[in-house]
Amino acid sequence: MNIISQTTKIYSGEGAMESLRDIKNSKVLVMSDGFLVKNKMINMVLDNLDKTNTVEIFDDIKPDPPLSVVSKAMAKMIQIDAEYLIGFGGGSAIDTAKGTIYFLKQAGKLKKDLEFIAIPTTSGTGSEVTNVAVVTDEQSSVKHALVSDEILPTVAILDPKTTESLPPAIVANTGMDVLTHSLEAYVAKGANDFSDALAEKSGELVVKYLLSAYKNADDKVAKEKMHMASNLAGNAFNIAGLGVNHSIAHQLGGVYHIAHGLANAILLCEVIDFNSEDSKTKEKYAEYSRKIGLAEKNDCDCDAIYKLKLFIRNIMEEMNLPKNISQCGNVDLSKWKLEKFIMTANTMKDRCLPGNPRDIKDKDILEILEKIY
Repeated sequence: MNIISQTTKIYSGEGAMESLRDIKNSKVLVMSDGFLVKNKMINMVLDNLDKTNTVEIFDDIKPDPPLSVVSKAMAKMIQIDAEYLIGFGGGSAIDTAKGTIYFLKQAGKLKKDLEFIAIPTTSGTGSEVTNVAVVTDEQSSVKHALVSDEILPTVAILDPKTTESLPPAIVANTGMDVLTHSLEAYVAKGANDFSDALAEKSGELVVKYLLSAYKNADDKVAKEKMHMASNLAGNAFNIAGLGVNHSIAHQLGGVYHIAHGLANAILLCEVIDFNSEDSKTKEKYAEYSRKIGLAEKNDCDCDAIYKLKLFIRNIMEEMNLPKNISQCGNVDLSKWKLEKFIMTANTMKDRCLPGNPRDIKDKDILEILEKIY
């Protein structure tokens, strides 16, 4: 039996930010990173909030949200007794807001009627429509996935204006994250017709628009389409789950602070090869390649998968992304030889791993890590 729940109301397209004008006479906490506050981009939110509201900003957001930052955000929420929580920014801002809700709920200190609004300014995580948040334990350098329907945003706002000024490097990293979400959801154990349709459309948009969004800062259509691709992929994996690609990427981010989308991209081809040893999964990878326009209908499965991997390698090269971990610049080989065993152990505990279509063991993860170095 499949259960499909669409909890989040989505406002999309130009002018979507104006939906905030319905909030009046309320206490509002906006969580956003300091850069978006300094460059005044946060005014996209503030200018659309009615003057009758009491608005405060929490901008102590860090990448891969540390638990210490989530703790500070929780204190701020309790202090102002917020009725609306707005997460404005990339995945880190939205996940900090989600972590705040998750732990306050656990402590019994969350308003029952809290409205949670997620406004992504990058096109990658899909966090605005998922029940997952990733936070980091600074002491162990381990990323932990928090999974609960209680952290699903009430509202998601997809306004293309929020992505117009994204630097090319961010477009590249987040775009590869979209592709990974789409692809992993398509082959995940929980995949069904609903998630497949979402993943296929997301992948099709990535193929058509990611490179243009990267190369042409003024291509508003490409930026908007990638924003939608991110949302579709988020919906897909919220239904279907993810897999070992994300489980290993979480460790690479936690230990070496490699951008999440980049870590996913470096892993993709090796994970495809591993999972394709399972015949049914191989067929799904091939079908995905055909559906998103990379392979022809009459291509055999091996050729279709080859074209999928070729696209991944070529677009990474076009967007100047490192091909392996050693090119990332901050990974020492002597430390890698030791830390790969710790990362393997933590990968086996990761919340995304059960969704992988093929059973995986420690030795398999070690082999993948060795291949990507």
